[in-house]
Amino acid sequence: MIEGSPVTIPTNKQCATFLAVVLLAVNAANATDDDAAPRASDPAVERIPLQTLAPQYPPLAKQMRLEGEVTVCFNVDREGKPHRVKVRSSSNRIFEKSAKKAVRGSSYQPLDKDQKETGIKSCRTFRFSLPPVETPEN
Repeated sequence: MIEGSPVTIPTNKQCATFLAVVLLAVNAANATDDDAAPRASDPAVERIPLQTLAPQYPPLAKQMRLEGEVTVCFNVDREGKPHRVKVRSSSNRIFEKSAKKAVRGSSYQPLDKDQKETGIKSCRTFRFSLPPVETPEN
């Protein structure tokens, strides 16, 4: 160190800004590498659905005019059947059973014998919404 020269210590904000810039640069460099990033159409990453069931609107929720959203995550086995079905998030528990039942009833294209299971979790979000109530005009 040279005597008499001031030492500047970066603030937390400056460190955070520097780290953010470095991370953005690394992310941008990786984004240009076409072979490294999995694509949505890559069969090793995303399984092709054969049958997708829509969840039934729970009668009580319909009667009470409740609307909501449920995200369900699951794995798909070699035969194309969903398993380890779990609710990740839900705006109202009344919709969860119906959403899980729809996922369990869906099926995906089975893997060929030479294909390897990836173990990647899939998630589906179901939105439960009702049409607006029409009021009679006078």
